[in-house]
Parts: sequence; C-alpha cells; structure tokens
Amino acid sequence: MALQPDDYQRKVRVRKAANLVLFVVDASWSMAVAERMEATKGAVMSLLTDAYQQRDRVGMVVFQKNDARVVLPPTNSVELAQRALTDIPVGGKTPLSAGLQSAYEVVTRELRQHPDLMPLMVLLTDGAGNVSLTDMPPQEEAYRLAEMFPKANIRSVVINMEHEAFDQGLAQALADRLESPCYTLAELKAEALIRTVREELAESRP
Repeated sequence: MALQPDDYQRKVRVRKAANLVLFVVDASWSMAVAERMEATKGAVMSLLTDAYQQRDRVGMVVFQKNDARVVLPPTNSVELAQRALTDIPVGGKTPLSAGLQSAYEVVTRELRQHPDLMPLMVLLTDGAGNVSLTDMPPQEEAYRLAEMFPKANIRSVVINMEHEAFDQGLAQALADRLESPCYTLAELKAEALIRTVREELAESRP
C-alpha cells in the first residue's frame, strides 16, 4: 500500500506562554491585615512550587505608610521567596496610588526583559487610598493610574478586602478602571486565593 502525504503525522511542539503573576497587597492598618499577608504568602509559595516547570514568574508588592515596596521582585525561585517574605511590615496609611505605580513599573520592566510573559496583577485592597503621589486627590489619582493597566494590555483581578457590611463599592470602582473582575472571597485563605488566580490564568491562555 502506497503511503499518502496525509498518512504522515508530524509532532508539533506547542510552547506554552509563561505567566507573570504580581501580587499587590494593601498592608496598611486595616481589618485582618495579618490574615491577608498570610494568604498571599501562601499563594506565592504555591505558585512558585509549580513555576520551574511552567517558566512562570511570581512577585509581590506591598503598600503601607507612605509608599510601596517590592518585597519580592519577580522570580521563579522558591528559596528567594521564602527569604524575602519572612518579615513584611504592616500598618499605617493606605498609599494605593504608590502600590499601583510600583506594580506598573515592575510589570512593564519585566515585559521589556521577557516579552513573552503573560502578566496578571492580583490586587488585594478595599479600593480606598488616602495618600497621594501628587497634589491630586488620592482616589482620583488611583483611578488615573489604574486606567494605565488595560491600555498596556496588563490583565488584573481585584480581591475586595472591604467587609461586606461597610462596602462602599470602591474596590469595584477601581476594578472598573482596571477593566478587571472584582471578587470577594468568602474566606481569605491561600487555597481560595490561589484557586481564583489559577482560574484567571486559565482564562487568559490563547
């Protein structure tokens, strides 16, 4: 029997795009800040455990007092993360604008170095800021900065930290500017946070 061209099968290796997941966390003195930090640290470590296989990179920015800090520059190293996340300061005011500005700089810098990365910012906040970078009112400034993310094709997800009884819709308003979903997790544990992140990553796959 003569072989036809259609009889040949060629193995096509599809290279999966790597993710960049940047957690941006309100570490100001607000309700359950310790719980928030523990859940985020757990989610970071869980993602990094898989990262070496996926070529994913994970980072973390916290904002509190008057500025934001990159406590974990994007990495795929579990050991580096364990050291970096040991002692993170909490308390003080809520410089939401500084957190967004820092996150934007981290993501755009990473994309210049690794253009194939698919970025996702995971923002844990109640959406209220009370410290400005300029003379603009804090909330207006934060919204202006948030609008930069979709323009740069940076996907985001907002985890609403406000207690349901006091929710004024600020996290949702911020999510609207980010053009992102806004979730309220019934229980803020690492497992619930990582599940939400993985679902978002799965949706973004081409």
